[in-house]
Amino acid sequence: MGETDGRVRLPAKRSPGALVYAGSQPGASLLVGRQRGAGRRNRLGRREAMAGYLFITPAMVGLVGLIAFPVLFALYISFTNYNFIHMQFVGLHNYSKLVQDPLFWKSLGVTWYYVLVSIPLNLVVGLALAMLLNRKTRGIGIFRTVYYLPSLVGGVAVSLLFLWLLNPNFGLINYLLSLVHVQGPQWIFSETWVIPAMILMSLWGVGGSMLINLAALQGVPTELTEAARIDGASRPRILWHITLPMISPVILFNLIMGIIGSFQIFTQAYVMTSGGPNNASLFYVLYLYENAFEFFKMGYASAMAWVMLVMLLVLTLLVFRSSNAWVFYQSELQRGGGRS
Repeated sequence: MGETDGRVRLPAKRSPGALVYAGSQPGASLLVGRQRGAGRRNRLGRREAMAGYLFITPAMVGLVGLIAFPVLFALYISFTNYNFIHMQFVGLHNYSKLVQDPLFWKSLGVTWYYVLVSIPLNLVVGLALAMLLNRKTRGIGIFRTVYYLPSLVGGVAVSLLFLWLLNPNFGLINYLLSLVHVQGPQWIFSETWVIPAMILMSLWGVGGSMLINLAALQGVPTELTEAARIDGASRPRILWHITLPMISPVILFNLIMGIIGSFQIFTQAYVMTSGGPNNASLFYVLYLYENAFEFFKMGYASAMAWVMLVMLLVLTLLVFRSSNAWVFYQSELQRGGGRS
């Protein structure tokens, strides 16, 4: 027998990365080290994935248990007569009953009246305050704080405050009007003035949108406005052609949040008017609450909730679709795209 070099030869055909020679074949230790390193990286990746899943578990449990399940359960019981004790499947009866309910249409009209007036008003006032406070003057930080602080207080406390402010007999607003010889209205005790009073009250929380608009204004490149001034552009033209397009994504955000919040107004009407006078302030969510927790018509209330969900979804999608015509994103300019 011939002499051998002491190495055992393996079959020639092997998978990629396999050792051709065992023992002291050159490069074998390097390949083994790479395989071990890949194994350690895989184990590390699995540990990181497990840690990530562990951290998001509380959020996922809250999402499923507090949002997804209640929403789907509400959809199911909207097809039933459910009063916390008995449940009877009735199909689309609750939805057909909504169409025939005059208070449903009344609450829908009241809510839409509030939405269509309060949202534009809050957008304009929030932007105007932000522009006034976007100045480098002494003590401007104090003014910003003063205008923002009221938005931190809400709910029942603000409702009780405005019960006093809007009282037609001894309220502060009517007293101030009397100083200029103006007879103040009955406000929340009048069918005509109760919704305007609620709209006026909504300006109490305008500090939140003001702060967001202020941050957006401070992000507008100063070289654009300075170039426009050098070219002789007036302040209204700079506002319309530079400032508003640059902060339009923030305006879109405030619009969407305003729509969602305005449709869910409840506390003010519940505390101040209970839907009166003569159902003039019967907001949609207040009527939903009455059906659910006063009349124990949970199936009917769930049908109302799903109608509002679909309505909000459609309205939000329409706003997003329309945003292509008026919202400007700076990334479009960087890509050289823009809008023609």
